[in-house]
Amino acid sequence: MSKKKILIIDDEPGFTEMVKLNLEATGNYLVKVENRGVRALQSALAYHPDLILLDIIMPDSEGPDICYQLQNHNSLQNTPIVFLTATIRKDEVASQNGNVGGHAFLAKPSNLKELIDCIENHLRPS
Repeated sequence: MSKKKILIIDDEPGFTEMVKLNLEATGNYLVKVENRGVRALQSALAYHPDLILLDIIMPDSEGPDICYQLQNHNSLQNTPIVFLTATIRKDEVASQNGNVGGHAFLAKPSNLKELIDCIENHLRPS
């Protein structure tokens, strides 16, 4: 099985580094981190991820705006995007089967198993 490429777009370097290390330790993922929302599109275009984990609230750009940019770019329009956010509680996400407003969501904080399950559920079939 080839490693899946995950792009994490989140403004918290400590959080993104922890998630990166944990995902890469499984041996199943290659992870790139982008801590500046304004560079999200550029990073995604350069990296060609299989899935994007996207924070909603960042100081320089909002997650929904970034999502719109990503989904409206030809080479990224089919890339799954999962919002990873502390603005929605786990019980809210669970009651909506992991989708809120038509988008996949994972509430922070999440444990590694929840994160991997979410990633695997949203990756495009190879």
